[in-house]
Amino acid sequence: ESSLVQVNPNFQIPTSDAKIEFICEEAEIDEQWSFVEKKCNQRWIWYAIEHSTNTILAYVFGKRKDVVFKELKALLDPFKISLYYTDDWGAYARHIDVEKHEVGKCHTQKIERKNLNLRTWIKRLARKTICFSKSEKMHDIVIGLLINKIEFGVDIHA
Repeated sequence: ESSLVQVNPNFQIPTSDAKIEFICEEAEIDEQWSFVEKKCNQRWIWYAIEHSTNTILAYVFGKRKDVVFKELKALLDPFKISLYYTDDWGAYARHIDVEKHEVGKCHTQKIERKNLNLRTWIKRLARKTICFSKSEKMHDIVIGLLINKIEFGVDIHA
């Protein structure tokens, strides 16, 4: 369907067995609100960043539902993340092991700053704007292209 990459390939390390392992010890996870056509048609981007480098690891689009978070969590499982930092949204507490989960604003400052950067770069993510998407597909492609180019270093012009 789409050739956009959802998991950052820069965090892959080849092993001697010719398989790829992902390495990330700590990650911040957050969701960011946007809409398609009307504000009542909400569209959320859920994503995780590597805590020390502030680089996006993976992202998904959807509703603000547990099932969408579980999609993101499945993309993050190969990273073998030992600690997740999140806000107090219930989906995180329900699907992340207590010993691997820390809730609070202290360790989510980088991802909140990333939210502001995304909102600045992509006007359709701004809360009050005349710029908006008319289709979910284009909405996801525009945001996905920016993440692929800036965060993943993918040549989107190839």
